[in-house]
Amino acid sequence: MKKILVANRGEISLRVMKTARKMGIKTVAIFSKADRNAPHVKFADEAVCIGEAPSNQSYLLGSKIIQVAKEHDVDAIHPGYGFLSENADFAEEAEKNGITFIGPGSKAIRIMGSKLAAKDAVKAYDIPMVPGIDEAVTDVEKAKRIAKEIGFPILIKASAGGGGKGMRIVEKESELGDQMKRAISEAESAFGDGSVFIEKYVGSPRHIEIQVLADTHGNFVHLFERECSIQRRHQKVVEEAPSVVLDEKLRKEMGAAAIKVAKACDYVGVGTVEFLMDEQKKFYFLEMNTRLQVEHPVTEFITGIDLVEQQIKVARGEKLAFGQEDLKIKGHALELRVYAEDPMEDFMPSVGTLERYRTPSGEGIRLDDGFEEGMEVPIYYDPMLSKLITYGKTREEAIQMMISAIDSYEVAGVKTTLPFGKFVCEHEAFRSGNFDTHFVKNYYSAEKLASKIEEESELAGIIAIKQYLKDQEITRLPHN
Repeated sequence: MKKILVANRGEISLRVMKTARKMGIKTVAIFSKADRNAPHVKFADEAVCIGEAPSNQSYLLGSKIIQVAKEHDVDAIHPGYGFLSENADFAEEAEKNGITFIGPGSKAIRIMGSKLAAKDAVKAYDIPMVPGIDEAVTDVEKAKRIAKEIGFPILIKASAGGGGKGMRIVEKESELGDQMKRAISEAESAFGDGSVFIEKYVGSPRHIEIQVLADTHGNFVHLFERECSIQRRHQKVVEEAPSVVLDEKLRKEMGAAAIKVAKACDYVGVGTVEFLMDEQKKFYFLEMNTRLQVEHPVTEFITGIDLVEQQIKVARGEKLAFGQEDLKIKGHALELRVYAEDPMEDFMPSVGTLERYRTPSGEGIRLDDGFEEGMEVPIYYDPMLSKLITYGKTREEAIQMMISAIDSYEVAGVKTTLPFGKFVCEHEAFRSGNFDTHFVKNYYSAEKLASKIEEESELAGIIAIKQYLKDQEITRLPHN
C-alpha cells in the first residue's frame, strides 16, 4: 500500500494523513471549493478539487472520488467518518475497481447500517436488547398495541437513523399517532427511508460504547469502553475513557458482547458497538458504527494504540500483533468536541471567520483540528472545529487538564462549545460520575452558563486588582 486517498475533509482527513505519513504512505486529499485553503489540502502529497461547496456536489460523489483515485494510482481509500464512511455501495464500488476500502466489507456495513437488520443479526448471539419490536411499523393501531405490551414511555426510532433524527419519546398513548407521523416524515427526509420501530424508553440511560478491532485472520479484540453520555440533541459533546461506572466484571461482559456483535456480521477492521445502560447497570445493544469514531483519540490515549494504523494494517491483510491479554487500561482521557455553536442560543451553529484562533498545547494535551486563524467556518458541513483531548494518570487529572486547556484555547469570530465544556468539567454531577444522557436537560441552561461566566469575570477582575496593588506596593518599597 503506497498511496491512500482520504475521502473526507477537516480534522479527520488530517488525522488519517498524519498516520499514513508516519507509515511511509503517500496521501491524496480531495476538497470542495469551500475547502481550497484548508490544512488537509496543504498537508497531502497530492490534492484534487472534487466539486462545489455543498457535500452532495463534492464529498458525497462516490463514483467521482473513485475515478480520481484511479487517475492518481491510489491503492486504498480511507473514508474517515461521516460522508461515505458507512455507505456500502461506495465500499463495494471501490473494491470492484481494485481499490482497497479501509473499513469493513460492504456486507457488515449493510447489516449494521439498518438498526432492524442489526437486531436481527445479533439475535442468535444472546446479546441483551431493549424490549421492543424488531420490525418496521407504520400502522398507528399496531404501534399502540405494541406500546401497551412493553409499557409507556416508549421510543420511536428510525431504522436508518443516527444523530437523533427520526427519534421521538412518547409518554402516553394519546401522543403516539402524531409523534409517529413526525418520526416517519423526519426519517424519510433525512435518510430516504421512513421505516421506524418501537422500543421501551430507558429512563436514565448512560451511553457506553466498546471499541472493537478484527483482522482478516479471524482475530477479534476489544479496546475497552468509552463513556459518551454528555450529549445535546442526542449527539455527543464530551467523551471519556474509561467509564467511571464499569468494574472489571462488567467491562469483560460488555467487551465479550461487543465481540459477539462484530462476529455476527463478519466484521473486519475498527468498529464500535454502542450500548445503553440503565440505573441497575443492565446494558442493552443499541447499534454498531462500522467506521472510525469521532472520539477514537481517548481510546488511543488509554491503550497506546494508533487505531488508524491498525485500520491500515488490517486492510493490508496483516494479523493483529496483540491479543486481548496484552491490552491494559493506562490512565484516563477526556475529549471535548469543539463545535462552532452558541451554547447560549440552544447550540445553534455559529459561522463566520476565525479572527483569532490560538490552540492549547503541552504534555497530556492533544488537539485534532482542521482550521487555522483567518479561515472561514463554512455553513455546508458539520460545525466541528476540533477535538480537544486531555490525558492524565487519573480522571481528576484529565478533568483539570481539560479546564486549563479550555482556558488557553482562544477563538474569536465564532461562538464555540468551549464554555459548555468547562461548565461540564466543573459540574459536581460530572465530577462525581453521577450523570446520564439527560445531563444537559437536568443541569444545563444558558442562564446558568452566563452566571458562571460572569462569576469568573468578576473573580478575574478581583485577582487583577489585587495583583496591580501588590505591584504598586513593590514599586514604592525603598531599594537598598
